[in-house]
Amino acid sequence: MGMRLVLATFREFQKQWWRRWGATATNAEERELSASEFARKMLGFEPDEAQTAVLDSAARRGILNCTRQWGKSTVLAAKAVHRAWTRPGVTVLVASPSLRQSGEFLRKAAEFLRRLGVKRRGDGDNASSLLLPNGSRIVGLPGSEATVRGFSAVSLLLIDEAARVTDAMYLSLRPMLVTSGGEIWLMSTPCGQRGFFYDTWTSGQAWEQHMVRATECPRIRADVLEEEREAMGKAWFRQEYLCEFVGGVEGWFGKEDVEALFCNLEEGY
Repeated sequence: MGMRLVLATFREFQKQWWRRWGATATNAEERELSASEFARKMLGFEPDEAQTAVLDSAARRGILNCTRQWGKSTVLAAKAVHRAWTRPGVTVLVASPSLRQSGEFLRKAAEFLRRLGVKRRGDGDNASSLLLPNGSRIVGLPGSEATVRGFSAVSLLLIDEAARVTDAMYLSLRPMLVTSGGEIWLMSTPCGQRGFFYDTWTSGQAWEQHMVRATECPRIRADVLEEEREAMGKAWFRQEYLCEFVGGVEGWFGKEDVEALFCNLEEGY
């Protein structure tokens, strides 16, 4: 308990110091850079046109439906580091289906911070976390709803592989943005016609939508995609590479099949 108090006091001291003297520690020009410019000039990451649009979006509610191997986790890490580096004392949360995936994201974020001259260290409270000199922190969360509660006033919430995160987890995370007015981004490849990612994408209300198919990604060759189409079959290919919410890919019946069955029963068939 004593150590926790010491760590909390130290983090508060960092925040106060940065608010007063931070302008001398971070170039004002850096703080004025857009997220994509920051990625290019400071992180050595060259985003393509679609990645630039996601990085520079000012939407409070954003959803990205993208192909496999588009670079989603790298974009997510750059967005998180930009927020934490340019805004002192904020908390950025990244939720994933598993702790391993959160750890992989933190590895990419830590590499970006290394390029900024920041050595990797945690915040003292969370095993998967990165603490910046300005008091900001980036925390990777495991996939269990029971272990993510306790955060508040979150500046940016990123949910990676959102189609595979449970609804219970999602509903536990949303209240963390209530007092801060923070931003939330859902990023994923589709996974059937179910869950909050599917519902949010299909309703589209109050969310800025971005979609990137494999045929639109400059790093994926057409001949490789054709090989994948032949190996995977149409349904899996449409889901993994064409960003389609295909029913029945992971189960016996899709949503459309079930709805048709009930319609037939109601009509007396």
